[in-house]
Amino acid sequence: MSTDPAAVEKTISEFLTRVEKMPASLSPELSLYADGIGLDSLETAELSAILEDELGSDPFAEGDMPETVGDILAFYAASA
Repeated sequence: MSTDPAAVEKTISEFLTRVEKMPASLSPELSLYADGIGLDSLETAELSAILEDELGSDPFAEGDMPETVGDILAFYAASA
């Protein structure tokens, strides 16, 4: 399972495109929730499951909930 940043971004982008919430730019500072992408609790759970299936681990299960795209990227960078 790859933890390459490009693979992480691709997985996130594909999910956001499917749920029709893909922003113009997927920057690390972009919030996942209301003041950014706007994920609701169901979409957050779905993203969590997809990241675990595709990349082998789940950043949402580690205690601190990721708040930004950068938090997810940092989780996978630390586990590489």
